[in-house]
Amino acid sequence: MAIPIAILDCDLLLHGRGHKTLDRFDLDSVSDNFLLTTFGFPREFILYLVELLREVLCRRTQRSRAISPEVQVLAALGFYTSGSFQTSMGDAIGISQASMSRCVTNVTKALVEKAPEFITFTRDPANREQSIQEFQRVAGVPGVLGVLDCVQVAIKAPNSEDASYVNKKGFHSVGCQLVCDARGLLLSAETHWPGCLKDTEILQRSTVYEALQDTEDGWVLGDCRYPLKKWLMTPVPYPESPAEFRYNLAHTATHEIVDRTFRAIQTRFRCLDSSKGYLQYSPEKSSSILLACCVLHNASLQSGLDAWTLERTDPPEQPETLEQRPEDRDVEAENRRKELILKHFS
Repeated sequence: MAIPIAILDCDLLLHGRGHKTLDRFDLDSVSDNFLLTTFGFPREFILYLVELLREVLCRRTQRSRAISPEVQVLAALGFYTSGSFQTSMGDAIGISQASMSRCVTNVTKALVEKAPEFITFTRDPANREQSIQEFQRVAGVPGVLGVLDCVQVAIKAPNSEDASYVNKKGFHSVGCQLVCDARGLLLSAETHWPGCLKDTEILQRSTVYEALQDTEDGWVLGDCRYPLKKWLMTPVPYPESPAEFRYNLAHTATHEIVDRTFRAIQTRFRCLDSSKGYLQYSPEKSSSILLACCVLHNASLQSGLDAWTLERTDPPEQPETLEQRPEDRDVEAENRRKELILKHFS
């Protein structure tokens, strides 16, 4: 097929017509194993993703370089799952490092636009009840709407050396507050918080905090870093009775789902794995890449892929216990937790 000269990419000029050019990479010409090992996903999901994003990716490139949606998606998946723009990844689909970067930018923006479709706390009553039952089957905690945690993703130091992105461990990061269901499906992912903020500060500023204030028919589980609220059940800080010990064990086993989910996301999307380095972008773009990976996690789970297939087995970090001031006590929440323990763990 003839390609108008106006939309030729520099890769074609650099490599000639014998090289795989940006709009001629053929998904059908490579094996299923090649796609899975190189881009992290099976063929069916990649084709689904291409069709999901085709319109917006075509619109973004129609006035500049004609990089096909297929190549853009593969380039972005290659980066997300490897964390690298190295030549070997570009060679797999025949594009330069500069083109890889453009593709990642385009696909990341497209996925962020799709976030409200794939990550939502709003569920119909049937799905909500099913999720509550799935949580209760884990360890016997009733009424659980989701499990909440906050994680830090390492980024390069901002050009301005903004101290607000230095977390308590001394490295630059963006904070990400996640809520997921019993299957590891994300119900909320807020990825834009400066690393210096405490988990409690992020919670208080989040949309989840506002959305759950008036919830009466269930609760979210948070670990001991969070304040006890009537809609946020935390462990008993100093358990004394057998029932309180049983409740704490059940709470930990259930809350662990959100830790497992993020470990699986980091393992699948190695660009987020701080043990491999850190995101070489501004806080804003790093937050977008993190959210894009969260969208991909949910999209893959909804497409039938296993959420925890690639989960690492690292031991979870033990959180610091929040010391609440007497004036911050929520007596109504304490009574609600006592009632929960008495009814289900005594």
